[in-house]
Formats: sequence, C-alpha cells, structure tokens
Amino acid sequence: MLTDTKLKALRPRARLYRVADGKGLCIEVPPQGGLRWRLRYTLAGKDKMLSLGLYPEVSLIRARALRDQARALVAKGLDPSAERQREKRAERQTFEIIAREWLARREVSEATLSKDRWLLEDFAIPKLGAKPIAEVTAAEVLVLLQDLEQRAMLETASRLRAKLSAIFRYAVATLRAQHDPVGALRGAIKSPKTRHHAAITEPRAFGELLRAIHAYRGGYVVACALKLAPLLFVRPGELRHAEWSEIDLDAATWRIPAGKMKMRADHLVPLSTQAVAILRDLHALTGRGRYVFPSPRTSGRPMSENAITAALRAMGYGGDRMTAHGFRSSASTLLHERGYPSDVIERQLAHKEQNAVKDAYNRAQHLPQRIAMMQAWADYCDSLRTGADVVPFKHRAS
Repeated sequence: MLTDTKLKALRPRARLYRVADGKGLCIEVPPQGGLRWRLRYTLAGKDKMLSLGLYPEVSLIRARALRDQARALVAKGLDPSAERQREKRAERQTFEIIAREWLARREVSEATLSKDRWLLEDFAIPKLGAKPIAEVTAAEVLVLLQDLEQRAMLETASRLRAKLSAIFRYAVATLRAQHDPVGALRGAIKSPKTRHHAAITEPRAFGELLRAIHAYRGGYVVACALKLAPLLFVRPGELRHAEWSEIDLDAATWRIPAGKMKMRADHLVPLSTQAVAILRDLHALTGRGRYVFPSPRTSGRPMSENAITAALRAMGYGGDRMTAHGFRSSASTLLHERGYPSDVIERQLAHKEQNAVKDAYNRAQHLPQRIAMMQAWADYCDSLRTGADVVPFKHRAS
C-alpha cells in the first residue's frame, strides 16, 4: 500500500516504472519526472488502463475514491474510459453553451437580441445552464415556468417558453438533443391576456394630442421625434434607431435596413413635406453624428427607448390612453376609416404578407400609392392639429 511518504520518495529512472497501491491502482513514474495515477481494469476479457490525474493535484485519498468509482462502473459492465469521454462531451453541450450559441446565430435586431439574452440569463441559465441539454426534462422546465406564473409574470413565462422551445429545437437539429421537452408543456401554464397598445383613434382627441405634441417644451431631439412619430407611424424602436445614412431628404425617403425590422426585410418610408421639414431642422443639430435622435449623454447611442413614453406622460397621456406604439394604431384606424386600401396601409406598417408572391407584388406596386397616402395623412394631421373644419380625406383610386 502506498503512503504520502512513499509517494514523495519516488524518483525517476531511466525507464518508466509503476508502483502498485491495490485493486488495480498504481502510480506511474516516467523518466522525465512527474507522478501519474493509473488504474488497470479488465472489461469483456480485455485489460485496459485509465488515467486518474497527476499527483499531488490528485491526492492519494482522491485517487482511491476515483478507483472505487471506476470499479463500480466496471461491475455494471460499463467502461470508465468511455463514460469519461461521454461526460466530457456533455460538458461541452450544456444548456448554457447551446443557448448562447443559439443567441449568437439569431438574425434579429439588437433590441430583440437584448431581450432574449435577458430572458435566458435572468430566468433559464441560472437553473438549467450547467446541465447537459439532452438531459433537461419537461418537469424541470415546468418548474421554471410555474415559478414565473406564481409571480404573475405570465407574459415573461410565455416568452421564455417560446425561446426555450427554439433552443431545444436547435439542439435537436444540430444532433445534440433527441427532442424538445418544452413541446409537451403546451397548456401547462396560464396564457397571458392579449394586451393592445393604448391608442387614440377619435379624430378630435387625436388633434388634441397633436397640439400637445407641438406645444411640448422638453428636449429638442425628443420634441422632433414626437412630431415625427404620428407622421411616420413606424415602430418606436425603428424610429429611435434611425440613422442619417438611411435618410435621403432630397428624395424624401427613409430606407430602414432589414436588420432593424421586425420582419427582417428592408422597409421604405416615404417622407411627407412636413416630415422632411422637421428632419432638415434637426439635421443642423445632429446631422454630423450617426443617429438622427442621439442620446443626450453620448452621440454614439440612440435616445432611450423610454424617451417618447416619458414625454407623453409629461403631457398628461398615461399608458392607458396613449403609447409610443399607439401611433401605429391611430394611423391605421383613421386611414382605414377614410377609405385607403388595407394592402397599402399594411405595407406602410411593414406588416408581413403571408403569401410570398403577393408580398413581392405589393412591394413593387404600392409605392406610388403609399407616397400619396403619407402626404395626405400628414396634411390631415395638420388640419386636425390646427382645428380647421376638415372634410375627411378620402382615397381616390387612380
């Protein structure tokens, strides 16, 4: 039997030699020095040797414990060496590693990617991250989702469930899992109530909002963003991330690249004369930088996602009455009421047409109608704001 005293006394020789401890465990002393634990075992009639680490990093007591664990596997007919390789592969295929790999491959906007990362890092990775993804069970995911359900975070639970399912499907597709355990949980937790963004859709009330916007006395950049929000009715994230390189004031167009769009396709926003005028004035202040609406702290970042919302609150418009996203609903409702074709409105809202052939046709055919509509809409907004007696504008088929 070996002792620590005997181990420390071992010296290299001209040729490798081994000193036995017992039950197949021995210490190996190579000519170049260094002591290595080795375990000899027999499986299916074949003699094999397993490395257990270096001494003294692996102590005598630890080496004997590893020997006993390996012998227990052999007694079950399992090869300790093969089991070790399996464990190493599993370590490289943990939920966290696969989840971060999935995140890195996502072709979505930075805002969406940030939200996805937050969901995973705050709720999933702390609980599941260290476990091999192929060993994560539906029961473990259910506990995770039920915890959010009990905290009345139904929207978060629903979004997390969708992200987890996507990660497991990715693991299956890359041959690192056998199935998606989240699929079995459909209906296991409450669904969040559908929430619509609050929006003003009555003409007189919308005119009051437009007057309040033009009377806003906050920061100039935010004031310009407020004035443009109803005229352009793009998504709030698209507006605040607008870059001067995307805007052609002479051609009166704003071309938003696919990477910033929810539907991952380029989107063209025709600019009315009113929108161009606002942008030309703003260009004198922020035109040398990247962003149309830069952060007041640094020109290297766009303004806060809460800037327009905070301005609306300051003007007395609470979240139950009007939201930054609500300008899209306001424009859609009022344009539909005034006879504009749904296809034209939906294209300007950058809603995805499900039929691919029709989608390509619409993209090509609706631009002249959209240009006319955007100018008519801006003129109508001016009329509502000034309180003029306005005959509701109607679309005339050309």
